[in-house]
Amino acid sequence: MQQPKYRIYATLLDAFWNYLNSDIIYNRYWGFSENPPCTEEEFQQKQFQELINRINRKPFDSEAADKGTAFNEVIDCMIENRKSDTVKVEKVYKVERVGACDEVGRPLDYEEVRTNTVIALKATYNNRIFIFPISLCREFANYYKGALTQQRVEAILPTSYGNVLVYGLIDELMPTSVHDIKTTGSYTVGKFKDHHQHLVYPYALMKNGSDVRTFEYNIVEFNKGGYVVDTYTETYVFNPERDIPILTNHCEEFIRFLEENRALITDTKIFGNG
Repeated sequence: MQQPKYRIYATLLDAFWNYLNSDIIYNRYWGFSENPPCTEEEFQQKQFQELINRINRKPFDSEAADKGTAFNEVIDCMIENRKSDTVKVEKVYKVERVGACDEVGRPLDYEEVRTNTVIALKATYNNRIFIFPISLCREFANYYKGALTQQRVEAILPTSYGNVLVYGLIDELMPTSVHDIKTTGSYTVGKFKDHHQHLVYPYALMKNGSDVRTFEYNIVEFNKGGYVVDTYTETYVFNPERDIPILTNHCEEFIRFLEENRALITDTKIFGNG
């Protein structure tokens, strides 16, 4: 393989897009708020710092990210019929109340008896506990039956600044489609249309001899109480003539950002080192 000048993973391109569009994001959430948590300028600076931290691979703590990791691992374990080395998974059983009633059916006394019916899976990850309904887990695991899980893909992308190694981790790879599992606390139609996994992964597969162009984001929306609101699918079909220039342009914009802020970057892997 040609030695790349830059190494860029797919979700890092999403973080850069968020920084470039910080004004749009700010106005979407707080544009009409009388008491926003910060000014637009402060929000942009926060997005800048978060991007620099991500480039430098600075550890961060996120309950939302942990929930996504835990759910993904639960699904992978079900697909591969294995136990997890990273997430503690326990079955949650249905409990019924058993006891005596008076003449009109009011309970006098009862005890809770565990049945053999599994209603959910309890996943413990990073000292956080998440409960996933078994129906949801089975829906996803059955959908991906036979999938290859957590497949790293990479390929060289030529740019005007030199060769870039674009790479990432495919959640579920099927014979004719690529899938990425998303968990979110709020979903709107087309939420992931500006993400870059549906550009990077099919491109990398194509360059490695696998022409798989259909990409799905399979999304679960949870409410604040942790209950499932609904599931959604966003489907994108990779078009090389349209999408490779889009990917190339975004990488080149990101490279200009990297060079302008090179003094702030402490993890030099992104510059092709290591």
